[in-house]
Amino acid sequence: MSLQNLKTRAFENPEVRAEYEKLESEFVFIDQLLSMRNQAGLTQAQLAERMHTQKSNISRLERGNANPSWATLQKYAHACGFELSLNSHKI
Repeated sequence: MSLQNLKTRAFENPEVRAEYEKLESEFVFIDQLLSMRNQAGLTQAQLAERMHTQKSNISRLERGNANPSWATLQKYAHACGFELSLNSHKI
């Protein structure tokens, strides 16, 4: 079974879909981090070196297992050659 088929089957359950939707913005953000690093052509180890941190910290951040500060997120973006900004929307 492919990952997409598994996801489709899981989403048939309304509780699973609701939990996924709660976390969707986090998934999108993590995808954006990975995209920045990939566009910069950097490995986690290379990015960690640029940020003066450990590769394990980059790994935790990219898995969503960290609660980074704004300064850390800016350092990540700058090390990849990007600027970080927030767009506000009414909720």
